[in-house]
Amino acid sequence: MPAKRAFVYILRCADDTFYIGTARDIAKRLGQHNARKGAKYTKPRLPVRVVYQEGPLSLTRALRREYQLKQLSRQKKQALIKGKLVVRMPR
Repeated sequence: MPAKRAFVYILRCADDTFYIGTARDIAKRLGQHNARKGAKYTKPRLPVRVVYQEGPLSLTRALRREYQLKQLSRQKKQALIKGKLVVRMPR
């Protein structure tokens, strides 16, 4: 059986905050977020749009990467989105 693959993504919410998540299909997950069937955090902050994505990665690596990106400051997240910051993947 092939390993499960996933993407890490950053959404920009309508209130200009960021949401970071992992999904096997980003387009489908974005639709869920905007249909109020996504994360509790995004429901009152619609619409949301994808501003950054990485992958596909193994599911384990994607989850580790999601955690790593969530630890970044807002300024570092903005720099990452603009391509001005490179954050090495965790092992």
